[in-house]
Parts: sequence; structure tokens; C-alpha cells
Amino acid sequence: MGKYKVVHYINQFFGGLGGEEKADVRPEVREGVVGPGMALASALGDQAEIVATVICGDSYFNENIAEAQKTILDMIKKYQPDIFVAGPAFNAGRYGVACGTICKAVKEELGIPVVTAMYIENPGVDLYRKEISIVKTGNSAADMRKAVPTMAAVALKLASGEELGAPAEEGLIEKGIRKNIFRDARGSERAVAMMVAKLKGEKYETEYPMPNFDRVAPNPQIGDPAKLKIAVVTSGGIVPKGNPDKIEASSASKYGKYDIQGIDDLTSDTFQTAHGGYDPVYANDDPDRVLPVDVLRDMEKEGVIGELHRYYYATVGNGTSVGNAKKFAEEFAKELKSDGVDAVILTST
Repeated sequence: MGKYKVVHYINQFFGGLGGEEKADVRPEVREGVVGPGMALASALGDQAEIVATVICGDSYFNENIAEAQKTILDMIKKYQPDIFVAGPAFNAGRYGVACGTICKAVKEELGIPVVTAMYIENPGVDLYRKEISIVKTGNSAADMRKAVPTMAAVALKLASGEELGAPAEEGLIEKGIRKNIFRDARGSERAVAMMVAKLKGEKYETEYPMPNFDRVAPNPQIGDPAKLKIAVVTSGGIVPKGNPDKIEASSASKYGKYDIQGIDDLTSDTFQTAHGGYDPVYANDDPDRVLPVDVLRDMEKEGVIGELHRYYYATVGNGTSVGNAKKFAEEFAKELKSDGVDAVILTST
């Protein structure tokens, strides 16, 4: 048998087209290896060959999913690959969502095995972990040397029809699928052995890992709202007309800070939503539906609240990673505190 044929998917950055300024480029296909495909080709060795590389801008894909998906599927069909590899995307949210989306489409519509790779907090993981094989990576491209050989090994197994082992053995993110396996010792013996190891302070590994939830203790009661300075923050994407900071419609990598001093009403002439995860018609018609500045101004005049802070902060929650969301909040929370804000109203979609 000859070499397995591989089609590789990468974004505009790894395709050498540019950074954020090129995130809107449409899908294009190139013969052979591009960018990180060189490392992938080396890891695949003489068992497989990258016959083509598809490149697409992250913003274009996430803002035109149906069109981009159809175009890319047509490009892939031409090469009749044995395996499709996307990424690795690491913690790049829009890139991860694109990798997951196109992998799922290739698997379901073309019947071709697929593999991608992401950091555990990439939003693409939660969206697609149950449906496709995702190699676990570090937070950034600094993990490229480790991630690519693992991707290659999984790709070769999938191409050959070999059954994958346990996620920990293959370097994959768990899909949450349970399988019956045989052990030398019965469950009670294994449980006691783990308990003894725990009591001794020795290393042990549970057979039933539990989810790790980030719990935040509630703050104490804030007091009389009529004496407080209130700010508004939104993940609903309400921004000045034209989206001056170019906040992404999905998997946001940034947030904006906007002045509303002297503004009693957010109108469609001056504000809009940048959010791509819901029908924007009603939010664009009256942005106060997502960010209620009009009502808060009335409450301010009536003395229900002490003062509305002159700045609000906005980002897009659609597909945005937990890591990015936490980073945004840590940054602007310092500003809010230094500005004497007593409480924040967080609005979403």
C-alpha cells in the first residue's frame, strides 16, 4: 500500500498570510505542505504525505460558517484524502472553533477520519470533544514540538483503522465515553489501594475523575443602591457604531471600554452589537435591550441609584474561552475599583 494522503487545515497566521489584519481572508488551497505542515510531514514520516493545505482566516470562518464549510469541503473532496488534520489551534478560540467545526463536517459528510489539537480551555473543546479526536496541547504554539508528533501518531492510527487506546495513552482529551474493561483486581480492592496511597501521601490516580468547577464566593451585600456608583459590563457585544476595536463576533480576543457620559439612550444610529451568536436585529434596533443605559439613566434621575459610571466595558461571550474572559475581567476590574465603582451590572444576551 502507498502512503496515506493527508489534507491539512490551518488559519491565516500559520499559513503565513498575516495576523489579525488578515483574519478575514477566504478559504484557499495550496498543494503540499505549508507552515506547521512541515513539522507534521516530518512526524508522519514515510507512512503519509500531506497532499494539500487549506488556509482560512479565523474571522471569515466564524462569521461565514455555512459558506466557509461548504467551500472547504469542496476543496478537500478533490484530493480524496485518507485522513484530515486541523491545527493545532492551542488556545486560539476562533481557530479552535474552526478546526472543530470543519473536522466534524469532514467526518460526517465525507466519511474521512479526522484529528485536531487544542488547549483544554479552547472553546472548541467543549463544542466538539464528544464527536472528534482532539489531542491535548499546551496553551501556546510553544508546545508545537510536543503536539505535532502526537497528532501524527493519532492520524496514522485512524487512517489505518486501528482502534485508539485510552485518552491518557494517546494524548487525547477525554470524550466522556465509558467502556467496560477488565482489571486484575476487583473494584473494592482497587478503591482500598487508592485510599491507602492517599493516606500515605503517595501518588494515585482515580478511575472516575470529577469535573473541576471554579467556585467564586459571593461578595457581601452592597448596601443602599441610592448611594452607590454603578457600572455596566456586557458580554452581549454592544459597541459604538462600526465596532472601532474590531471585537470578534465569536471567540473574542479583546474587549472595549466606551464613554457614555451625557448619553441617555443607546440608539441604532450610534451603537450596534458585534455579537455573532444570536439574531442581532433586535439588539441593533435598540441596543438598550442588551445594555439598558436608558433605564439606568431614569433610575439615576429618580435617585434609585447614586450614579451611573461614565464608562462601560464590552466583549462578545460567543465561544470566548474561560481563560480570556477571566483575563478581561481581571484587567478592567482594577480600573473599576480605582474609579470608585461600588457595584457592576453584568448583562449578556
